[in-house]
Amino acid sequence: MTLCTPDRTTSRPRVQRPHSPPDGGKGHRRFRIAGADLSASMTVFLIALPLSLGIALATGAPLQAGLVAAAVGGIVAGRLGGSPLQVSGPAAGLTVVTAELIQRYGWRTTCAITVLAGLAQLGLAALRVARSALVVSPAIVHGMVAGIGVTIALAQLHIVLGGNPQSSAVDNALGLPAQLADVSPAALAVSALTVGLLLVWPRLPGRTGRLLRLVPAALVAVAAATVLATLAGLGVPRVDLPSWSSHALPGLPDGPVLGIAAGVLTITLVTSVQSLLSAVAVDKLAAKRAADTGTAAVPRSRLDRELAGQGAANMVSGALGGLPVAGVAVRSVANVSAGAVSRHSTMLHGLWIVLAALFLVPLLELIPLPALAALVMVVGVQMVSITHIRTVTRHREVLVYAVTVTGVVFVGILEGVALGIAVAVAVAMHRLARTRITREERDGRQLVRIRGQLTFLAVPRLSRALHQLPPGSDVVVELDGSFMDHAAYETLHDWQAAHLSRGGSVDMTGPSGRRITEPTQGHGPVDGFGSDGDYEAGGHSCCRPWTPWRNHQCQEQPADAEEAPSPTAHRLASGIGAFQRDTAPLVRDELARLAREGQQPSQLFLTCADSRLVTSMITSSGPGDLFTVRNVGNLVPLPGEESGDDSVAAAIEYAVEVLRVESITVCGHSGCSAMQALLNSGPDDPPSPLRRWLRHGRPSLERMASRRHAWARISGRLPADAVEQLCLTNVVQQLEHLRAYESVARRLADGTLTLHGMYFHVGEAQAYLLADTDEVHSYDDVFNHVPPTAAGSGGRTGGMPAAGTGTGDRETARAS
Repeated sequence: MTLCTPDRTTSRPRVQRPHSPPDGGKGHRRFRIAGADLSASMTVFLIALPLSLGIALATGAPLQAGLVAAAVGGIVAGRLGGSPLQVSGPAAGLTVVTAELIQRYGWRTTCAITVLAGLAQLGLAALRVARSALVVSPAIVHGMVAGIGVTIALAQLHIVLGGNPQSSAVDNALGLPAQLADVSPAALAVSALTVGLLLVWPRLPGRTGRLLRLVPAALVAVAAATVLATLAGLGVPRVDLPSWSSHALPGLPDGPVLGIAAGVLTITLVTSVQSLLSAVAVDKLAAKRAADTGTAAVPRSRLDRELAGQGAANMVSGALGGLPVAGVAVRSVANVSAGAVSRHSTMLHGLWIVLAALFLVPLLELIPLPALAALVMVVGVQMVSITHIRTVTRHREVLVYAVTVTGVVFVGILEGVALGIAVAVAVAMHRLARTRITREERDGRQLVRIRGQLTFLAVPRLSRALHQLPPGSDVVVELDGSFMDHAAYETLHDWQAAHLSRGGSVDMTGPSGRRITEPTQGHGPVDGFGSDGDYEAGGHSCCRPWTPWRNHQCQEQPADAEEAPSPTAHRLASGIGAFQRDTAPLVRDELARLAREGQQPSQLFLTCADSRLVTSMITSSGPGDLFTVRNVGNLVPLPGEESGDDSVAAAIEYAVEVLRVESITVCGHSGCSAMQALLNSGPDDPPSPLRRWLRHGRPSLERMASRRHAWARISGRLPADAVEQLCLTNVVQQLEHLRAYESVARRLADGTLTLHGMYFHVGEAQAYLLADTDEVHSYDDVFNHVPPTAAGSGGRTGGMPAAGTGTGDRETARAS
């Protein structure tokens, strides 16, 4: 039999990204609209219609521009975007910047700026930088939104009182006393009714209230204000929609180049950040809805595609004389809450906007402008979220938030965001440099406590504190932090060597008082210190910190070993303590998010119970990535042969039907004791639970002995022995068993599930993936190794190395 060497020229299979929906099936499909999408689209339409008119009014743009943006956002962004349930349209967050551009350059130039901003978004999407927008501090984003909300509320308050807003938030605030002295009773009555209904309607109690709340509060408030103004004959300004034949379209940009560029940059920044953050929030809401109701999960957002969809929508909206478009949280939340299951809901809502703009003009022109202003004012007030303020306060970023809000209100959006970024950087540097170093004498020994990160910025204070210690004294240096850079390490190392040469003693301890091995006299890293100066206060002195965990088979015992209940109990308690001290603070926020939203693993990972297989290590995965099933021999019993133990079948059903995982991986490993026992078993062996379980591996034995199947090969070589051959064959056979499950077969037929075979060689620390180069259902039983560059370049891919094929792909498995 010839050895198989993977063809390096073979094309790679497409690797599904963890934040991307699965590729759609090929072939022609009938266009179907779910009933849930139809009802959800009507709900979103009823919310979007008055809001679009109100936002257009707040910006000073033609009122038709709001309807154009709403329609384009629904149809274009809904069809081309990467977030199926996000609803796009004119956003309140863009009101301030759009109003400023209109006042400075006029409406036609503002439309041209919108087109250019859309083009810039397409360029950013092509560069695949969408996820980079998420690195901005939440305090800055929340501060920007709150500052825009304050500006909107101040401006619309003048219209609510019957006046006209000024050009800036400061002028609007200074002009409020004069406006309060000249209130229009009619405008105030209409606005008060609108605000009252907006606040009361969502809180109607009882069963009747629950039924009434099915009608959006914004529609009820504007409709009631319209009825009041019409029946009472109030003299308030109304919506004026000129003929579409006279609708203003964009013209060539007219103004200073730098000013136009700043406008394009501002529109691009605000629309992109708002849309991407809204898309991520929609993913969370949809996942929570799926977990709560047990319904099918909606594919997660593809952020680069979403950015491209927003860019296309802005280009079309600007070209048609519409406002800038962005993902809108209010409408998106309503869409998810109304039960939408696909992008059809968003697109239909855009269609309803078009029909309303064409056929409901007489009805729309009855709406009083103070009602729309009151609606937008309430939205502006709600943008200053108490929840966000509590969050940034809890994370000690209230200064960043406050500076951003102040900058946006008093200076402008770009300037405010720039100030927020500057303050955020300054706060981060302050925290990095804030190291507390104290010195005291205790029981005849000098105690030096160092709290915080130990960097070169703290070296002067550290050196001064250390050199004030009496020569020849007994010193304890207590380190309580997570990082030490090279400069601090050298300072500490040199002082220790000098102090020891003068007859003194030095003990390095962690915050719990446990001793850290002293630095050596060399220049290399020390036990207890990483090569970059990371120090582990609670680590074992015999263990090098080369991984986030410890191999607890050290010879070191605690000082009170006689009193400890057992070495095993000590190691368990020590490991738990190290987790709580070092790891828990790093993963607490992520675990809290998973606790709120529920698990959404991308893969079912079925492997052996062997203690040497650490799934999170060999797949570079983390919490929430893998739904893991472990048993002796990584066996998958055939349906109907479980004999009272349905645990594996139940896990498969739950992962495939409820969690809707995208792939299943069966992972075997070298030196598997279960396979060794299976090889050595005989018909006369006494029955035992282990032997009853291993009978599910007999088809693997038969496959290995059969002449109809070629022996498995591993990266171009034959297996080392019969045990390794059986380990490899068993992976292939268990994949065949998986196909016998009805739920798995159905998902495979739909193209929404893939199967992977994997083999981990423990001694080599090398992972191998099964290559499927034959027809569907037929494996060539070739395991190709995954080179180190796969992990280095690809990072985490939903809990698997960035390589692999699904059954049905005809390419060889290869690392990307």
